[in-house]
Amino acid sequence: MQAQTAQFQIVAPRDRLSFFDIQSIDLPHPTTPLQVYAAVSADMARRLNWAFTLRDLISRPFGVCAIGGFSGAAPSSVAAGDRLDFFLVEAVRDGCLVLTERDRHLDVMTCITCHDRTVSITSSVLTHNGFGKAYMAVVGPAHRMIVARGLRRLAHSLS
Repeated sequence: MQAQTAQFQIVAPRDRLSFFDIQSIDLPHPTTPLQVYAAVSADMARRLNWAFTLRDLISRPFGVCAIGGFSGAAPSSVAAGDRLDFFLVEAVRDGCLVLTERDRHLDVMTCITCHDRTVSITSSVLTHNGFGKAYMAVVGPAHRMIVARGLRRLAHSLS
């Protein structure tokens, strides 16, 4: 399901993006973007940190910084400039949490928005070179499935 929630943010103008995905779900009750991040990333930490370890090993020869995966921590608050796992918190507004990770190969932005009971995760990527494009050719399809599954698991855990 794709729904309009609070105003989302993307890393570059839509026509310049190498990857764009927005996924939404209605939850049983309202929540905050930080609560969504904490729940979805904790689930991902249990299920996917092996994949982040593999990603870090494969990417190291290309000068990509290790990200290590998700910690599973659930912070009670964040502010612009803080780190959430490997993401930089770019902005925190009512109903919106904007996270980025940038390197010489690509810029990634994840925007979590909440409006009433609807949650959306918007992912946008701007690639800078061939390695970034090749990386997203592999990661992009998997990312869509991972986010969809994370949102479904979140809705199930709250019902």
